[in-house]
Amino acid sequence: MKFRISKEALLDGLQKVQHVVSTRTTLPILSNVLLVARDGRLSLTTTDLDVGITGSVEAEVSKEGATTLPAKRLVNIIRELPASEVEVSVDAKNVASIKCGPSFFKIIGLGEGDFPPLPDFDGAREFRIAQGLLKQGLKQTAYAISTDETRYVLNGIYTSFRDGKMTLVATDGRRLAMVDNDLDFPASHETDVIIPTKAVQELQRLLGDSGEVLVRLSDSQVSFSVGDHLLVSKLIEGNYPNYRQVIPSDTSERVELPREAMLETVRRVSLLSSDKSNSVKLVFGRNTVEVTANSPDVGEARETMEVAYEGKEMQIAFNPEFLKAPLQNLEEDTVYLDLIDEMSPGVVRIDGSFLYVIMPMRVTG
Repeated sequence: MKFRISKEALLDGLQKVQHVVSTRTTLPILSNVLLVARDGRLSLTTTDLDVGITGSVEAEVSKEGATTLPAKRLVNIIRELPASEVEVSVDAKNVASIKCGPSFFKIIGLGEGDFPPLPDFDGAREFRIAQGLLKQGLKQTAYAISTDETRYVLNGIYTSFRDGKMTLVATDGRRLAMVDNDLDFPASHETDVIIPTKAVQELQRLLGDSGEVLVRLSDSQVSFSVGDHLLVSKLIEGNYPNYRQVIPSDTSERVELPREAMLETVRRVSLLSSDKSNSVKLVFGRNTVEVTANSPDVGEARETMEVAYEGKEMQIAFNPEFLKAPLQNLEEDTVYLDLIDEMSPGVVRIDGSFLYVIMPMRVTG
């Protein structure tokens, strides 16, 4: 196997697939990237048996073939190479020679025969989704995925295709982010799946703002075709909790907040929230909100900002990280905070199909 390729193309191709490679694997071949050179292209594939990704880049192939090489080491070498053209040749024992300008490297690889194949999706349900739509939906929800591995069904994004809508939901039990969008698909394709965190992270790296992504779903696997890349992943098995029952059906007060200004205020004030209580208090008065944090051993912070609010005086406390998360991941200038009372969940909404439920914190004094 022998090919020439630009350093930039090879590095870009490797960086798109390298994150899947597990650092703690008992199978040496899972630390490697599968390289296949044929028909003027070099395809690169990595997998950890749960998530797999493959992509391809243009290359000048003088001898077709395949091998697997240590992924992280290969990325580090290619990144540091001096010139722009790289020549790679691999002998029958899977030893790769890499030449670039005055540099020469030899790396020992493993045969491609032991590399686990990616699953096929013959007869799977197919959905076509605008890349920009899915990218935005994941950005608006993924930060709320639970990291608690004892509740594994929450370690991913619940994705529901029902009633002509695609609904994405993430929750860790203390907050919940949800977005739904209209999508055309046959009624026979209706289904609900849970896509694991790692696949969501890889998908976010691949998605652009234009074009479509082709999603294929089998009973236990999902694949995403994005341009020259294919991402496959196992699905999380189990029953997702009934998330709709935590969304308050009727709220009594609505505050209109400037998103950017609110984010900056919470960011500043939360510098003095204590590690123990880790909360900021919002005190609403006529057209104002006072954001405060205090801890007996550190001090206090207070900031007042003007908001559109005509309701009753009210106060409620939230975890500042949970309050900042949607404000950082939305793009709208204005968000709405819907409230019932200081002990009930607050709901952040926009002029669109997004909502975010956040549980209040008990604060003494």
